Formats: sequence, structure tokens, C-alpha cells
Amino acid sequence: MSDIISYLFDTKAIKFCEENKPFFLTSGTISPYFVNTHFLYGDEQSAVEFLSYIDDFLSNRPTLPKEIFDKELKQYENNNIYKFTIDTMVNAITSKVNIEEIDYISGGERRDWYFSNMIAYLLKKPHITVFKDLETFVSPYDFSSSEKITSIEGKNVLHVTDLVTIASSYVRSWIPAIKNLNGNLLWTCYVVDRKQGGTEIIEKEGIQTIPIVLLDNSLFEKAFSLGIINKAQLEMLKDFTNDPYTTMREFLINHPEFIENALNSSDEKTLKRVKLLTEQNLYNL
Repeated sequence: MSDIISYLFDTKAIKFCEENKPFFLTSGTISPYFVNTHFLYGDEQSAVEFLSYIDDFLSNRPTLPKEIFDKELKQYENNNIYKFTIDTMVNAITSKVNIEEIDYISGGERRDWYFSNMIAYLLKKPHITVFKDLETFVSPYDFSSSEKITSIEGKNVLHVTDLVTIASSYVRSWIPAIKNLNGNLLWTCYVVDRKQGGTEIIEKEGIQTIPIVLLDNSLFEKAFSLGIINKAQLEMLKDFTNDPYTTMREFLINHPEFIENALNSSDEKTLKRVKLLTEQNLYNL
């Protein structure tokens, strides 16, 4: 999947931190890299604008699936990066799953929809739009209509998502939503596996996983060879891959100013995440 990896670098979907400046993740943990998989929509600006467009329709759920699909179809027809990404995912799915066994494609709020809608269209499968509160809407593959749904009577579902870290969204939302519909979530395809245990959690639920890109040492070595990161960054990334918790805990112990600076930040997102880190004592400091 070297082309997908190149596109991840080209679009800056993968961002590596500067030395001694790891990123805060939503969970309150920290990481030497951050992944914006949705940048594979074409580029950062297009992806961010599309996310804002999605937000504009979140309050009108019955119309949302068609509104965002119409824009995605135009992007698919006109942007090589997005088209290549979607086609790569479709090819991975068709090589590992008997398509006749898939009854529905599902995707969850919000970044899953960058990929799940187009894949449903190309595989000609109805799409289940899943919201964070577990409400679900079903659309035919061309998204000509959408209606709220409460049961799919034992039908089989393949869930498409952008990124898997520790699979918290699956545990909290995607798996329960399909169970609430009396459906069988049997497969899931995602663009990036951060290799932080999420795949194993999903597989314990009896779900077959189809990741496209693994964020592992070979990918970091490629970034180093391309001059995207330096030797010190590479070593931290390798240590993080081997043991994320211990690597970041030792960093915080050796750099107490990192938390202090974050607590004095004017950025609300940073403040929220550093408070999660400190109040829940995520690194047993």
C-alpha cells in the first residue's frame, strides 16, 4: 500500500510532533504523532471544509446522508487521492469478504462518513448512518432517501471507519448501535490501524478486521528515509510503538514543564485534554 502511505505523507494526514512536544489525543493521553485520516479526502483544506459542511447538517439527520454523499461523489470523480483511497478500501474488502454476504455498510459520526458512504455506493449496499447517540438511519446505496431504522432483523453489517486506536468508538457506539438493530457486525474496514490494541479488542468481539495501513516501525523508517523526521523522532516513535504507556510516562517524568505549559494554555481543547490526563492520572505520575 505504498501509494496510500505516500498520500498520508503528502496530505499531512500523519503529523509528527516536534522534539519534546507530543500531541494530546482526545482520550487525554499523549502521542508523538497524530493522524487526520480524513485528509485523504484530497487535502487538509478540503477535508476541513467538508467536516464543517457535515456539521451544518447534523441537526437535520434525515437529509444529512444525501447531502454529504452528493459532495463525496463529486470529489470521488474529480480527486485522484480520494478516489485511490476509496478504491483501495473497496478492493481490500472484496478480496477478503464474500460481498453477497454483506447486507449493509455502516459508518459512524463523523469521519467514518468520508469513506463509508462511497464504499456503500460502489458495492451497491444500503448504508446505515450511525450517530454518537446510537440513533440510526438507513439509505439505499444511491442515497436517494433516508429514514430512521430500529431493526435489520439479523442482517450482516460491515462497518467502515477512518482510524482505529484503542477501539473506544466501537465499544461505546458502533457495536452497540448495530446490536440495537438486531444486526450482526461481522466485518470492519479502516484506513489506518495505530497498532495500539484496538484491532485486538475488535477481533475479540468476533469481528473480522480489514486495516489498510499499519502505523508501525516500517512506516516510521520510511518517514525517516524521506527526511520527514529526524533520528531522535524516529527513536521516540519506535519506543512508543513498542510500549506507548511507558514511553510517554517517562517523557512526562523527564519533562514536567510539558504539563505545566499545557495547563497554562489558552487553547480550550488542550486544557480539556490535559485535565483529563491529570485528573484521571492516566500515567500514574
